[in-house]
Amino acid sequence: MAKRTTSFICQACGAVYQRWQGKCEACGEWNSIAEEATGEVHAAPVASGGARLKKGRVIALEGLSGTPMDAPRLPAGIAELDRVTGGGFVKGSVILLGGEPGIGKSTLLIQAAAAIGRAGARSVYISGEESAGQVRLRAQRLGLGDAPVELAAETHVEDILTTLAAGTPPRLVIIDSIQTMWTDAVEAAPGTVTQVRAAAQGLIRFAKASGAAIILVGHVTKDGQIAGPRVVEHMVDAVMSFEGDAAHHFRILRAVKNRFGATDEIGVFEMGGQGLVEVPNPSALFLGARDASVSGTAVFAGMEGTRPMLVEIQALVTPTALGTPRRAVVGWDTNRLAMVLAVLEARGGVRLGQHDVYMNVAGGFRIMEPAADLAVAAALVSSLADIPLPPQAVLFGEISLSGLIRPVPQSAPRLKEAAKLGFSEALLPEGSAESAKQAGLKTRNMNRIADLVAEIAGGTPRQRSRG
Repeated sequence: MAKRTTSFICQACGAVYQRWQGKCEACGEWNSIAEEATGEVHAAPVASGGARLKKGRVIALEGLSGTPMDAPRLPAGIAELDRVTGGGFVKGSVILLGGEPGIGKSTLLIQAAAAIGRAGARSVYISGEESAGQVRLRAQRLGLGDAPVELAAETHVEDILTTLAAGTPPRLVIIDSIQTMWTDAVEAAPGTVTQVRAAAQGLIRFAKASGAAIILVGHVTKDGQIAGPRVVEHMVDAVMSFEGDAAHHFRILRAVKNRFGATDEIGVFEMGGQGLVEVPNPSALFLGARDASVSGTAVFAGMEGTRPMLVEIQALVTPTALGTPRRAVVGWDTNRLAMVLAVLEARGGVRLGQHDVYMNVAGGFRIMEPAADLAVAAALVSSLADIPLPPQAVLFGEISLSGLIRPVPQSAPRLKEAAKLGFSEALLPEGSAESAKQAGLKTRNMNRIADLVAEIAGGTPRQRSRG
């Protein structure tokens, strides 16, 4: 029998300590260390010659052709979800899906399970937080009450695996959520680091042995990170984040890690009365309520994976009444904004030290790439000078600390998307001018940040243009 010992484990990152302390030295969290029971791990029995009784088997690389893992993907029937997964669920893969409470994770997954079931494959939805009746009520509200999906309300991993192994092997298994699961293999409370790790390991072993694709739903912390030990993210094949704002009606599914596809793809959904609806043209959605006659707005042509996205960047620059000017950012990196402000002042001669700066990406979208530097700078200068930018112009480009505007990759798809939506001009680095000509857009080349300031300052103020 294993000897029972105790360890102190951080519930945020999984770091192990020999005694309790208030702050975790690994992740910096306070009051996250809890005492958990552990046991000694016995080594495998060895023979007299020192070799293990159970020998492993080595397979040649060329001998792996025709294995079960070569089976085609299982499409979910939801184009935006299949885009993020890389074309569908891979046989035997395990996906960790995180998102804030109420964002729509369960809604998306019950829709995916219903689509798989209607395609003739066995799909199982196991909830550790709701009863089977509650899950069925949600399915009925979404018009999926007649979908061939098996439901269960269980948290014991061994019972779940025994049920899944009975009958036809499932093609899709949804576990909602991994923090509620517990296993007999360890003695710890559900939700602790030890239990989450052990439960995830048992489910992953079943997925690899049976070929079922398993989706593990994970809670998120207050800063948006998936709760629990980071080791779970390393154990699974893909990690996806479901993002959105309660004040907006659309949601974004973003791939953070994917062993079978791109890690920078996104899927866009719109929350409606019948659940999540795919948005095939998200650029039109983000620019739907745009007012081009107002200063401080710029259209950024960005890329999310292989998909071009046009979003509106809004900036408001006002004189401050405080000793320290305020900098508020929604949808972009705060440190990146501070860098752009510093370059504008040092290289462009734009004085913003006595102004409050507010920046927002319209629609609640979050921009991750530095190609938005030029659009942000243009919106800031436009707001400060109160001069609207050309209404049919798009911008993109990276700003260096020297004030140089650098070209960004994938200029052609950005400009083709802009031309498709009716834009006729492009303010961009000189290295991207050829792509703009191929897309049929008029170009205004920007080599340095001073060129951008001169271009905007040479315009007509909004008040004069109305007169």
